Amino acid sequence: MFDYTVATDKNIEEAIQSLEESLKEEKFGVLWKFDIKEKLQEKGLEFNKKFQVLEVCNPHEAQRVLNENEMAGYFLPCKIVVYEDTGQTKIGMPKPTALISLLNDEKMKQFAKDIEDRLITCIDKSK
Repeated sequence: MFDYTVATDKNIEEAIQSLEESLKEEKFGVLWKFDIKEKLQEKGLEFNKKFQVLEVCNPHEAQRVLNENEMAGYFLPCKIVVYEDTGQTKIGMPKPTALISLLNDEKMKQFAKDIEDRLITCIDKSK
């Protein structure tokens, strides 16, 4: 699977708050939050689904992967989405291992697996 996605009983705001706390424990920070619903409506488009995109990064990990292979920069920062799907909140991300596999670099795959496992732990704690 390209993604890792879970459902939660929390609302969007609660899920994001919980996610931010668990990310801090793994030394990931939220660089940017993008509210797709708000942005599309601002542009005059009809979109009523709550959909937030969080760009997250652990600076030490970013430095480590970029020192190993600059092409990894195409996949940074990591993206986590929190959205509403048929009345239920979901938290998900594209798997770093799925993305980095495009580089055909075994060492990078190991780095990506470590980061993926840590982000999955953060998502699971946030449910």
